[in-house]
Amino acid sequence: MRIWLVAVGRRMPAWVVDGYQQYARRMPSHLALELKEIEPVPRKGNTNDSSIRRQEAERIRAALPAGAHWVALDVKGKQWSTEKLSERLQAWQFLGSDVALIVGGADGIDSELLNNCAERWSLGPLTLPHPLVRVVLAEQLYRAFTILSGHPYHRA
Repeated sequence: MRIWLVAVGRRMPAWVVDGYQQYARRMPSHLALELKEIEPVPRKGNTNDSSIRRQEAERIRAALPAGAHWVALDVKGKQWSTEKLSERLQAWQFLGSDVALIVGGADGIDSELLNNCAERWSLGPLTLPHPLVRVVLAEQLYRAFTILSGHPYHRA
């Protein structure tokens, strides 16, 4: 199984790339974490948010692996503890398909795309910068894996 992080945004600062890669490299090959960056839609003076979300959703859909289990990162989604994430990770492994974690752009994820996702996950009520979300996701996925494998990284 591969876990695809499909995220709107390119040209991240070095600290984001380094932080993400630190944890992505630690994932075992059977749970490889792969990043697919989506070019954001340019903001123009007369472009409305829903139009931007719709265009970015088209780009996201084009990047999603065939047959993947879609999980949207959404502030209105379910909040999972790290232990709950490890349970979700274990359940995803039994699906027999890849998992695509979808991070929208600055204006969020189009409602139609959200409605087509199997799950919605919220990292909490805080508004996090999207570059930081990549690092947090990679670290939490690695932490969830260590819980499942009995590794001492997670000390709750």
